[in-house]
Amino acid sequence: MTAFPGNIELKLDNPSYVGSVQKLYDVPGHPELIISETSVGGSVFDVGTIFNIEGSDVGRAGFRHLVFQALHDPDEWRALSEEISGRSIFTDKDESGLMERTLREFCEKGAPTHHVGMVDRESGQVISKGFPSRLSNLTLIKKYEVLKPELKKVLGWHFYDYAKYHGKDRNVIPLEYIVRLGVTSGSSILKKYNRLSEADKKGYLSELGIDDLKPWTRFGNPLVDLTTKYEPEDRNVSRQEAALISSVDGETFSRSVVLAIMGGYLLQQIFSKMGLFLWDMKWEIARDGQDLVFVDTIDTDSVRVTFNLERNGKSYFVHFNKQAMRDYYRIMHTDWLAAVNDAKKAAAQSGRVFTEILAEGQQKNEYPSNPVIEEKFLNIQKRKFEMIQAFILDKDQDLQKEAEQIALSEIDYYEASGKLAEYEGLNAV
Repeated sequence: MTAFPGNIELKLDNPSYVGSVQKLYDVPGHPELIISETSVGGSVFDVGTIFNIEGSDVGRAGFRHLVFQALHDPDEWRALSEEISGRSIFTDKDESGLMERTLREFCEKGAPTHHVGMVDRESGQVISKGFPSRLSNLTLIKKYEVLKPELKKVLGWHFYDYAKYHGKDRNVIPLEYIVRLGVTSGSSILKKYNRLSEADKKGYLSELGIDDLKPWTRFGNPLVDLTTKYEPEDRNVSRQEAALISSVDGETFSRSVVLAIMGGYLLQQIFSKMGLFLWDMKWEIARDGQDLVFVDTIDTDSVRVTFNLERNGKSYFVHFNKQAMRDYYRIMHTDWLAAVNDAKKAAAQSGRVFTEILAEGQQKNEYPSNPVIEEKFLNIQKRKFEMIQAFILDKDQDLQKEAEQIALSEIDYYEASGKLAEYEGLNAV
């Protein structure tokens, strides 16, 4: 097992990468490691950082540290094994025995990840187990190479060339693995289904392995949806295309899908302790020799998780994740979202980056500017992160009542704004 430093030198003045929600820094003396600094900024619809939620940086980093510790911990996997033993997925669907073998392996030694620990901002101490006295927005992770496919153009059309991935090692597989335990109103598979003809709907359901597709219903067994990762926009791909894009052999690709499912089950177990319900989430996976490794971040930006409650004869599903922000823009700023979608269509036809098209349109006043979020709504989102931080520091406390009060505040916000019907159209039955 690789030994990692207990303390590191913090040099955070020159990031090697600046993203919409995090910055990455090299670690002096340790080229195999990088520091992730989570920001308070948020991004929706792939537009980039367009809002800030106070406390979200520490909340996301803290939850990330919590989840990766659980992935490493054989005790967590043994508890999961007891919980899901006998479910149909391990009998009807697992003909190869791959899932049972993977779970047995994790119960013995935990799951491999790129996560090393949380870094104390003052001392540079790396905490691999437990948490520092004050939560930090810095985490230390092992570095895996990120390669981007090359855009090729011919005769007025374009495609992405993934040839450079063949034969590579210690790199991130260029896919996002979306594990779906159920379907929400915002799920991309539901949107695709609703656009299909009646004849095509039957074929799509058969491909997914389900009989029906309705919002706010739970699947008997999880689905794995696959998209590209390093193209300008995430693009849904079939399992066959995903296997080719991954550039790994069939057995390794099969294991990567199994890893995503098992990680989804473990994450569900964590959220349920807060009284929250996990619907779907996404993983990224790297290859490291014979190992497959959980990488990137897992936090409230990469999941759909809700608090479910009854109010005035309706069932409400209030998001404790970035979907709450997506719905805010859909409901409160429909003209801006229409402009974003228009820019994406233009980009798909031209091969250009859609954010450039959006920015050009905004400069010419053809598209509306990025909206400013109302402070009252931002404060509700801040309370969600405060609740998650409270759970991180004391996993035994009962947060059910706090989650319910936050959920009711969000419903009240839309009612006071005269937009409750629109909110219910997305998040109530």
